[in-house]
Amino acid sequence: MNLSLSSSASSSASLTSSSSSSSSSSTGSWLSGIVRGRSDRPGTVKMASNSVGSGSGDFAGPVVRKNQYRGVLFKYGSKPMQVAFKTGDYKQQVIFIGGLTDGFLATEYLEPLAIALDREKWSLVQFLMSSSYSGFGISSLQQDAMEVDQLISHLINKEDSEGVVLLGHSTGCQDIVHYMGTNAACSRAVRAAILQVLINSLFAVFVWICVSYKNNYFALLLRERN
Repeated sequence: MNLSLSSSASSSASLTSSSSSSSSSSTGSWLSGIVRGRSDRPGTVKMASNSVGSGSGDFAGPVVRKNQYRGVLFKYGSKPMQVAFKTGDYKQQVIFIGGLTDGFLATEYLEPLAIALDREKWSLVQFLMSSSYSGFGISSLQQDAMEVDQLISHLINKEDSEGVVLLGHSTGCQDIVHYMGTNAACSRAVRAAILQVLINSLFAVFVWICVSYKNNYFALLLRERN
């Protein structure tokens, strides 16, 4: 299903990303530099350095205009929430895992990232899981890890993926650490992991509450002492 994914936000990150090469086989590729260091292990998914997508001719680029993406929306699991959006049609993917209450278009840097990845012949995948949006209170890290594995399994078996990179934002970093610790079968397809804004979202909320209500808290302590 080809469509455009857009946001009503009025501002976004500047699209000033650059790439030293237009092919993933170039030795100067910034992304290849990230994934080159991890050697293949027995049973891992092989990742050809010169692999490119076979159906990218229909794509003029991953971003139509500011806050509007071009790509494919697909289901990776049986649950209604298990939907993903992929820009580009390449054999290697960067999977973005957002933080607390996040969903599609969670951060402003996804636009320039999608453009930069497209130049390197990589796809950007954004996806929804049970904990997305308001679902964070009824899910768990175990559930998130299971759904990450389902997504990677879909990319391998349905999209002929040759390897993925996991990009975590905030609580998404916890999901990655937990997932890689499960030793799930599809985790062997992970070529690298990027942890961005590494913080526990619940801890951040706790700090915000403490700062916001500190005056009331101190006043309560004084009343108790008196």
